[in-house]
Amino acid sequence: MTQPSAIEPPRLTDRLEALLTGVQGPVQYIGGEVNAQVKDWQAAAGERVHWVLAFPDAYAVGQPNLGLAMLYEILNEREDALAERAYAPWPDMEQAMRRAGLPWFTLDAHRPVNRFDLLGVSLSTELGYSNLLTCLDLAGIGLHQADRPDSAPLVIVGGHAAFNPEPLADFIDGAVLGDGEEVVGRITDVTRDWRAAGRPGGRDGLLWELAHRDLLYVPSLYQVSYDPVSHQITQVAPSGSVAGRGLPVPTKQTVQDLDRWQYPKAPLVPFAETVHERLSVEIFRGCTRGCRFCQAGFITRPVRERSPETIAQMARRGLAATGFDEVGLLSLSSADHTGIGRIAKNLADEYQGTQVGLSLPSTRVDAFNVTLAEELLRGGRRPGLTFAPEGGSERMRRVINKQVTEADLLDTVATAFGHGWRSVKLYFMCGLPTEEEADVTQIATLAQAVIRRGREVTGSRDIRCTISIGPFVPKAHTSFQWAAQAPAEVVDARLAALRAAILADRPTARAITLRAAPGRPAQLEGLLARGDRRVGAVIERAWRGGARFDGWREHLKLDVWEAAARSVLEPQGLSQEWYTQRERGWDEVLPWDHFETGLDRDWLWDDWEAAKDGGGVEDCRWAGCYDCGVCTTLGTAIQIGVG
Repeated sequence: MTQPSAIEPPRLTDRLEALLTGVQGPVQYIGGEVNAQVKDWQAAAGERVHWVLAFPDAYAVGQPNLGLAMLYEILNEREDALAERAYAPWPDMEQAMRRAGLPWFTLDAHRPVNRFDLLGVSLSTELGYSNLLTCLDLAGIGLHQADRPDSAPLVIVGGHAAFNPEPLADFIDGAVLGDGEEVVGRITDVTRDWRAAGRPGGRDGLLWELAHRDLLYVPSLYQVSYDPVSHQITQVAPSGSVAGRGLPVPTKQTVQDLDRWQYPKAPLVPFAETVHERLSVEIFRGCTRGCRFCQAGFITRPVRERSPETIAQMARRGLAATGFDEVGLLSLSSADHTGIGRIAKNLADEYQGTQVGLSLPSTRVDAFNVTLAEELLRGGRRPGLTFAPEGGSERMRRVINKQVTEADLLDTVATAFGHGWRSVKLYFMCGLPTEEEADVTQIATLAQAVIRRGREVTGSRDIRCTISIGPFVPKAHTSFQWAAQAPAEVVDARLAALRAAILADRPTARAITLRAAPGRPAQLEGLLARGDRRVGAVIERAWRGGARFDGWREHLKLDVWEAAARSVLEPQGLSQEWYTQRERGWDEVLPWDHFETGLDRDWLWDDWEAAKDGGGVEDCRWAGCYDCGVCTTLGTAIQIGVG
């Protein structure tokens, strides 16, 4: 019998075109961008493994995603693989598709997603969960993993929000923890060999092969036990059907030597407007600064830098392939690259007079200097400058291990203002552990000092400071994973006090802009970020109630989410507040404790205890190993790009 993936599916272009005149932004659905790839369904030498790489948000947000772009090229370079992209349809297109009976389709060739072998979904935020359900439902492959036929693609999630996939356990087949460059090839190999062997065991057989080779975490192979009184997890263990069969501990994937993985080589150039339209070059991965709130920093350890020569080569090749006129040097803290001065100078030298600009989207306060400022300006542009002190007071910055002083910040902005910048953006958080109102109102004092220093340096009153504030949300695999989240009303009250403190200083008030997210939406993110499998029913209830595009303020339906949480959790003796506003103890089993990310749990706990006393941890790149566990457990090492 011929298997479904061996038969080329029909393209849905004609049916799609009939809908485009009635929806917003029709160009986001047509595909055909510069450097997009459409491969034949089958290779000349035989059957291909078919991937859909999906981002559960609008094209404008998902198209610039660097991780998805890398995997798209890596897979399509293989003769035995094919990869196409898919994005979440905007609500008007979703409704049009449902009326027309049009299934979720790929952007590149408008093929139905349900005819592919593997659906890889990049989750950068928990607020994309409801869109994932929309996409699965539109694809016609079923919301629940247990109900899918053998012909349905495996649904595999990855990305930062996949490091606690437990709330999605009912909806996904598997999760990749960590870097994807190598593991997608190994998953492709296993899938190809399983098909060649006659698909033994069906979907379950393939999932077992991927899980026991430690390529995927497969939730259906594990069972969770709960204490009937405390409602806490007592154990997460392999289920009875696989117990004793040698299922490995799900372990983070880590790519070493990024110079070997110079992707994307020919980045996609969008037709529709996107949030970032530039050539993005990842200059290093990981961060060891030890900011206690930062999940991205903890889960991407160790630091792996690319060499300046590789970075220059990637920029050169990418510009030639795209025509972009800006190079964004990306990482969690780009100015921390050991050779950032050399990198910036080399690129500025090469593109001087060409109108190609450089930008550092992520810049630490204590890493920005005169030399770097001058190199960024040589392309004839003045990129925006955003610095992230995170905490308003010196005390709070010690608590979160953000080792930046007020003097550091003022010296840095003085450098920027002295080189022609007239505005800076400062990012802070509200609701951090041990925080008091005075720590938040200190943000006003800091911003006022920035304005005064700028006026002093420039002799001009045309100085601006934008304060951007987000509520703190505790995340898995961080030192703050045990912390209680501040109630929404507390966050909002502190933000109101901050606004009053800004307005109280009339000489600077009009020069400061405050942009602050309210506390209530952060409670939803907190529920999803530290939820367990019981939260899955909340996600489904909210989705059925109309939840879509929860990361977009104009679409977020908090009333729907809160009603869903009450109706699902209260009969079990739980609540949204139980998940968000409750401090955990060392003995509590956390939903993600059965994963191996390399981080020593005792070390994280000790760091959590040190945070309460304001104790700091240095960056191990410069201060030596402080035994967080990552390198010794995973067999990895810090890699410096400049010898």
